[in-house]
Amino acid sequence: MNATVILAVLIIGFGTGLRGLTPPAVVAWCAYLGCINLGSTPFSFMSSAIAVAVFSFFAVGEYVWDLLPKTPSRTAPPGLISRIVSGSFSAACLIAATNHGFAFSILGGGAAIVGAFVGVQIRTRLVNALGVKDAVIAIPEDIVAIGLALCAVCLIAQT
Repeated sequence: MNATVILAVLIIGFGTGLRGLTPPAVVAWCAYLGCINLGSTPFSFMSSAIAVAVFSFFAVGEYVWDLLPKTPSRTAPPGLISRIVSGSFSAACLIAATNHGFAFSILGGGAAIVGAFVGVQIRTRLVNALGVKDAVIAIPEDIVAIGLALCAVCLIAQT
């Protein structure tokens, strides 16, 4: 396993800490479009139109859910556990695309924990410092999560 793959795993995990369902949706889209090859891996289903539709639907739902006033914190156990699972899953997909073992996929889950806590701190501090509504920071955070996931996939596509 080379440093580029590990970096990609850490990046996609961190992005999962920001938005739990965005990285799997990005992975599904990239696999479907042929940017990464998951065809001969246990994650070949991610290349299907059904996976793209399902993960995209849930990612968009998460964007809406995140803007609701009573949404629980991403660092609360249910949100954090789901991000750990999603980060590990997304990392495992990227690792599979490089034909390496899945042992390092747990790094994606660990990076998701870091991303969740760092994301909450940055978002809260920006909202308070700028005196804006939470949505003004939440929407750019969505874009950052998409960008991180795309960056991770691009790193894998180049290996």
